[in-house]
Amino acid sequence: MGQGHPRRWAILGVLCLAVFVVSIDTTVLNVALPTISRELGAGTEELQWIVDAYTLVLAGVLLTAGSLSDRFGRKKMLMAGLAVFGIASGLGAFAQEPWQVIAARGLMGVGGSFFMPGTLSILVHVFSPEERASAIGRWGAVTALGMVLGPLLGGVLLQHFWWGAVFVLNIPVVVLALIGVGWIVPESRDPVARRADLPGTVLSTVAMGGILFGVISAPTRGWGSGLVLTALIGGLVVLALFFVRQATAREPMLDLRLMASRRFLGASGTMAFLMFSLIGGAFVVTQQLQLVLDFSPMTAGLATVPLAVAIVISSPLSPAVAKAAGARFTIALGLATMAAGLGVLAFFAPGSGYPPTAVGLVLLGAGMGLAVAPVNDVLMSAGPPESSGRLSAMNDTVQELGSAFGVAIIGSVLALAYGNALPGTVPPALRHSLGEATEAVHGLPAARAGSLLDTAHRAFAHGMTLSMAVCAATALLGAVLALLLIPGTRHGQPGTHPATADSQDRTAGTVPA
Repeated sequence: MGQGHPRRWAILGVLCLAVFVVSIDTTVLNVALPTISRELGAGTEELQWIVDAYTLVLAGVLLTAGSLSDRFGRKKMLMAGLAVFGIASGLGAFAQEPWQVIAARGLMGVGGSFFMPGTLSILVHVFSPEERASAIGRWGAVTALGMVLGPLLGGVLLQHFWWGAVFVLNIPVVVLALIGVGWIVPESRDPVARRADLPGTVLSTVAMGGILFGVISAPTRGWGSGLVLTALIGGLVVLALFFVRQATAREPMLDLRLMASRRFLGASGTMAFLMFSLIGGAFVVTQQLQLVLDFSPMTAGLATVPLAVAIVISSPLSPAVAKAAGARFTIALGLATMAAGLGVLAFFAPGSGYPPTAVGLVLLGAGMGLAVAPVNDVLMSAGPPESSGRLSAMNDTVQELGSAFGVAIIGSVLALAYGNALPGTVPPALRHSLGEATEAVHGLPAARAGSLLDTAHRAFAHGMTLSMAVCAATALLGAVLALLLIPGTRHGQPGTHPATADSQDRTAGTVPA
């Protein structure tokens, strides 16, 4: 494509607008849950599914959506997904019952699954390989900013409007994105007409849905729960059947040569560890800000601004660092910086007020900004451009799985460490979480309530140290994985198909990173 599409930077702006709305929606609802519980009478399990229905459906449909985008046109699927997302947001805003909110969130997941892969795959087609790294860096920064700014925007909306405003927020953004996509984004598709792989579609959706259901349910039901184990084992069995189907189908959804590619394995594994560490860490920090430091939802959102600022500053630097030192080194450096930030949050932030937390968030954001663009670029270069929809869908699926496992496992570690750190004299009502303990002491004599809360805070600090240390170790493991598996190509170098990429790495030698 030479210099790329003449309106490629305007196209990037439109695509970033689209991805911003879906990334906001992964976190904006969290601060509205207490209000929804009070006004709609939603119980704990219903609140959990209001949050998780979106992720469950999004991850379950992503692989299918990516394949359909390659077949029928990425622009068409992008616009269809945006329309569904906007309609579902309107339904959610005016829901009268908890089940209606859950259904709307699931429908939003369907819409998101169709336009999320399209945003990244279209970038591959409109930018030249030399500029693609910078474009993906900006795309990744906007995605991260949406997740970080979600709670802040949610807090502002709740302070001035009603809970449905967190859904209404999506509608004008969706309308603007639809106009922009229809106006300037070019259509692209796989030039080889492929028949739909219906068995593969069903198997991939059931497999991802089962695995995500098990992971999401584990923190509340327990990892040994029959329902959780059935969902996890069943999902893995169906996933194995999906791979068998892909290996034997004439026109499969996925090119299984990707599974044997160092480029794909290294990038996808690194992305999973990155998202595990980031979302798992954010899960704990959010509780610390509101339950230990006693910040309001809006103040807690403002307290995460250093993370967003660090992402904004480091993301534009990532392509230059990667061009000079190599994608592999840049990714490893980013994950190591994330690990340092998580280490600060583990060993200095608990019980020390906000300043150490701010330092940890800055390091976490700086590391993420460095790593995200080259990881995405390496993964998207693991296959031919005509398969970019499927590659992007696999990238998004890996991110969702990493995020879900991060919340589930880190949440379980935090709960277990918190409970074990409490003395045996503490009442059972206070032993599950600091949030429940904070509610349970209401109505007790002041001296007794203060003593119990101090004990609960110390137990939470112990749990925070342990869970953040697990996040830091996971980030370091991701850095090691990047160094071992990602080929030492320069960032922005044109990618090659997995059938030839690894053989080129072996025969031509590895470029020093």
